[in-house]
Amino acid sequence: MLKGIPKILSPELLKVLCEMGHSDRLVIADGNFPAESMGKDAIVIRMDGHGTTEILDAILQVFPLDSYVEHPLNLMEVMPGDPVETPIWENYEKVIAKHDSRGGSAIGQIERFAFYEEAKKVYAIIATGESALYANIMLQKGVVTE
Repeated sequence: MLKGIPKILSPELLKVLCEMGHSDRLVIADGNFPAESMGKDAIVIRMDGHGTTEILDAILQVFPLDSYVEHPLNLMEVMPGDPVETPIWENYEKVIAKHDSRGGSAIGQIERFAFYEEAKKVYAIIATGESALYANIMLQKGVVTE
């Protein structure tokens, strides 16, 4: 056990977060995301018993977001004509505001199939048990300045 580290962050995940360098990206994926097929060239970490919001909150306690890009976090855009609601996005905004002064303005959106293409290039994918639709979020790592 370590002090000051959220308990949800496993040793495997902490190792991966530490290995990542500036501009490396990771996806926190909902339960419907094809993590294994998208992550053939990435590290896939299973966190099936947890939701994306609690994982995002824990990661942002130790993970600096990239300050050199407009949107260091990106959501999978809702497909045109899909009537689904995305209340989880409001939860993300609240979590991000706790950890980054840019708050919701740090969040961008990527069209669904473009998100899949970008996901194939990430360093790691965290596969969760999140049941909310369109709950996938991509984070880009920044630098520690302290």
